[in-house]
Amino acid sequence: MKQAGAVLLVGVGGFIGSMARYLVALTFVPLVPGFPFATLTVNLLGSFLIGFLSELAVSTTLVSPEARLLLVTGFCGGFTTFSAYMFENAALLKDGQLFYAGIYLVGTIIGGFVALYTGTLFAKLWT
Repeated sequence: MKQAGAVLLVGVGGFIGSMARYLVALTFVPLVPGFPFATLTVNLLGSFLIGFLSELAVSTTLVSPEARLLLVTGFCGGFTTFSAYMFENAALLKDGQLFYAGIYLVGTIIGGFVALYTGTLFAKLWT
């Protein structure tokens, strides 16, 4: 595949992922006002999807290199929001919300790893 085609796949996937991320933010009702549950949710879901799709891409022919660019690099890259996560953590710390910052930090990092690993296991079970 030519580089321009790869860039287009990543761009289209990122566009769709970013829209999906925004829709989650619009429809998500926070359990605790001021806590960024929508970002935590998309980061965990995105980590699961990256694990699932990446495992399928390397262990099967179900996810082509082009589909991986579209879905993993593009969609998941646009859907997950690590930069927003860092900003929101800094805001929680600045506001003195150490407890919530800790939950958010641990929930995203540990939860993201567990979600990625679970996605990998689901892909292995599926194939």
